[in-house]
Amino acid sequence: MQTIITFIIIFSILVIIHEFGHFYFAKKAGILVREFAIGMGPKIFSTHKNGTTYTIRILPIGGYVRMAGYGDEDVDLKPGMPVKITVDDDNQVTKINLSDHQQLNAVPLELISSDIEKEMFLVGTTPGKSEPVRYSVKRDAIIVETDGTEIQVAPIEVQFQSASLGKRMMTNFAGPMNNYILGIIVFSLLAFFQGGVVLDDNLLGDIQPNSPAELAGLQKGDTIVAVDDTDISTWQELVKTIQENPNEELIFSVQKEDDVKMVAVTPKSQTDESGNTYGLIGVAAPVDTSFLGKLTYGFKETWFIATSIFGLIFSMFTSGFEIDAFGGPVAIYAATEEVVSYGALSVLSFLGFLSVNLGTVNLLPIPALDGGKLLLNVIEGIRGKPLEPEKEGIITVIGVGLLLILMVLVTWNDIQRFFFGG
Repeated sequence: MQTIITFIIIFSILVIIHEFGHFYFAKKAGILVREFAIGMGPKIFSTHKNGTTYTIRILPIGGYVRMAGYGDEDVDLKPGMPVKITVDDDNQVTKINLSDHQQLNAVPLELISSDIEKEMFLVGTTPGKSEPVRYSVKRDAIIVETDGTEIQVAPIEVQFQSASLGKRMMTNFAGPMNNYILGIIVFSLLAFFQGGVVLDDNLLGDIQPNSPAELAGLQKGDTIVAVDDTDISTWQELVKTIQENPNEELIFSVQKEDDVKMVAVTPKSQTDESGNTYGLIGVAAPVDTSFLGKLTYGFKETWFIATSIFGLIFSMFTSGFEIDAFGGPVAIYAATEEVVSYGALSVLSFLGFLSVNLGTVNLLPIPALDGGKLLLNVIEGIRGKPLEPEKEGIITVIGVGLLLILMVLVTWNDIQRFFFGG
């Protein structure tokens, strides 16, 4: 149960933070955000404020943002459709009800024609009147959808495509950007919680009492520039050299100001659970405990993860596609189960990693992803005009289809790996 709750919380935070980026910058751009939903599926609560309907839906995983003019979220009123309308004292439509819910003072109307984007009108027939009636629709009128969700009508000037190219690009980029910001915050918090940042430098950290390092005279903060005339520049290189030479004397070249001192150290032998023997001298990795070091760690770790993911993806074009390089919800759940056992800091680190992962993958130039939308924005900027809606729709459908195929393959591969040992 703890794993399930943690998985739901992590997944929801990732998606909500991502969608809030789109939401915030759409609002700043003057784009009508019709709905901000937490969860998926049937709604259990909704409230309407400043043009946006905020809903909580029954499945506590993820969320979404509905921007006017952004795709299939638009309401389609067709001739012959029965609706119920509410009008104000000036006989202007304030609410269009498409649901079966009864509404006081509502006027039944069978639509003949309508325009709720430019001219803002409805024409239809009402009971007791033989001639069609034309109603003006207020620019902030409410539409009650078939499931009872109330959203605002979207005149053309508040639709996504009416915003400037720069504002649309910022709105598309804001989701991944928020995931990166979350990653930076999480990793910086981890550095503060842990008291510092482990460095991959050729410095010595804490020295254990009576260890080979202390007996040889090594001190915390010493810089090891070479071991047996082999240059050392990172902590990992130093560890590798020590582990490969148990019970063998090594000559450390220790930098002290402008002088290099030679120190003989003999790593003691240790054996792991698998029976492998390795060397150990009793030195911890160097740790940066400065405020600036902890603060910048969030940026460095986020950059490292993002570039590693991009590098992995682009390497597939040269070394071939590997399905095991991808992981879906099943893999995330399996990993969640493991990190939960390590404690809160591991869960926090996992959240940061997944957030950067989500932001990076969404920036890939694939139709239907944010990166694909940004690519279309760039093409529009070069051409001086957007692609025709039909062409853009075809590209998006192809992108969605490819993503669905990849999702199915990844999920099936995850099931094979984690449940059947495939």
